[in-house]
Amino acid sequence: MIDKEWLKHHADMIRKADYIDPALYAKYGVKRGLRNEDGSGVLVGLTTIGNVHGYVMSEGEKLAVEGELYYRGINVKDIVAADKREHRFGYEETAYLLMFGVLPTPRELVVWKDRLGFYRKLSDGFKENAIFRNPSKDIMNAIARAVLFAYAFDETGNPDDLALDKCLNQSVELIGALPTIAAYAYQAKAHYHRGQSLLIRNPDPRKSTAENILSLIREDGRYTKLEAETLDLALILHAEHGGGNNSSFVTHVVTSSFTDIYSSIAASILSLKGSRHGGANLRVMRQMDEIKKNVKDWRNPNQVVNYLEKIADKRAGDKTGLIYGLGHAVYTISDPRAQLLRKKARELAREKHRVDEMRLFETVEERGPAVIKARHPRAEDVCANVDLYSGFVYDMLGIPKDLYTPLFAVARCVSWCAHRMEELINNGPIIRPAYKPIYRPRQYVALKERR
Repeated sequence: MIDKEWLKHHADMIRKADYIDPALYAKYGVKRGLRNEDGSGVLVGLTTIGNVHGYVMSEGEKLAVEGELYYRGINVKDIVAADKREHRFGYEETAYLLMFGVLPTPRELVVWKDRLGFYRKLSDGFKENAIFRNPSKDIMNAIARAVLFAYAFDETGNPDDLALDKCLNQSVELIGALPTIAAYAYQAKAHYHRGQSLLIRNPDPRKSTAENILSLIREDGRYTKLEAETLDLALILHAEHGGGNNSSFVTHVVTSSFTDIYSSIAASILSLKGSRHGGANLRVMRQMDEIKKNVKDWRNPNQVVNYLEKIADKRAGDKTGLIYGLGHAVYTISDPRAQLLRKKARELAREKHRVDEMRLFETVEERGPAVIKARHPRAEDVCANVDLYSGFVYDMLGIPKDLYTPLFAVARCVSWCAHRMEELINNGPIIRPAYKPIYRPRQYVALKERR
C-alpha cells in the first residue's frame, strides 16, 4: 500500500536527520567522494591493470597534460593502431591482455577466442529462467540478475570457491556470455514490454564480440565491416579505466569481503548503471536532440554556442548547468578515447550520410570548453570525454538506447574480472574506510513519554 502523505512526511524527517553541513567536510579534512580539493583522486590502492593519465603533480600543483590510457603498460592508441594496420578486430586480444598481463601469441589468441566463443551460447534452462521469465524494463537490471542467476549454473562445483583457477573459469564464462545475455535481455524487453516479435538468434563462436552483438540485435543479422570495426573500437576503449573508476572500485570493495564472483560482477554492473557513470552518453544524446530541436540552424557554430551558453546558465537543458560530454575527473587537455572514437565516427558518419550531425558534435567539443571556462574560473582545462561521441556512434549503428550502457558493461566485464583476481591474489584486508560521526549525544526516552 502506497500512502503518499506518510511517505512525504517521513521523507522530510529523513532529509532533516541525514543532512550534513558541507562546511564540515573541510573542517574535519574529509575527502568527499574520495577526492582531493583539486579534484584529483585520493590514492587508495595499487594496480597493475590499467592507468588513466591526465595530469602530473609538481610541487603540490596539478599540471595538465595530454591524456593517455594504458592497458597493462601498453598505450591503448598503439593497440588500436595495430588492429587497424593488421585489419582485424581487437577486443578479444585486448581482453586477453587485461586478464593475463601479456599480449597473446597467435596460437594463444585462437584458443582464447575459442573459449569465449564456446561460452557465447547459453543453455536453454539459463535463457528461460534467467532472462525470458519476468523480463525487466531496464536491461542493466536484467543482466545483473542474470549474472546473479549464473551462480546456480556454476560449473566449477563450488561457486564460492576463491581458488584462482576456479575464479578464472568463472571469469571466462562471464566474459563470453555477457554479450549474448545483453542481446537476449533486450529482445525479451522489446517482446514483453513493447509487443514486438521475439527475435532470438544463436551467436556464432567464430565471429568477434562486436560482430555477434550486431548480428544478435538486428532483425536481419547483417552489418557492414565498418560498423563492426566501429563497435569493436568502442568495446576496446570501454574495456578498462583504472581501479579508481566507480564500478571497478566496487569490484575491489565487494571482492575484499570474499564473496562470490557473481555477486561482485553484479554489483559492478549496477554501479555502472548510474547516470553519473555508464549512463552519461544517454544524457549527451538527450542534450544534442534538444539542441537540434531548439537551435534554428544547428549547422551554424555561433547559434550552437549561444544555446550552449543557455545550458551553462541553467536556462536550458536539464537546468543543472552541465554541458554533457565535456570534462572529466582525470583527463584535462584531452581524452584519448574521445580522440580515437571521433576519428572512427567521422568514417561512419560518411557511410551513414550524417556528416552534418557529426559536425555538430565537433562544434560542441571545439567551442563548449570556452563556455564552461567563462563561468567557472577553476575550470582551467576542459576536454571532450568519450561520452560525447559514444552515444552518437551507437545511434549511427542503429543500436537501441536501451543497450548503450549494457554495451559498456559487456566491454568492462573483463576488467572487473581482472580487478577481482588482483584483489584476491594480493589478499588485502577487507576495504573499510572510516566515516566521522556527526551527532549530539541524547538520552533515550521511554515510549510512553514520547510526544
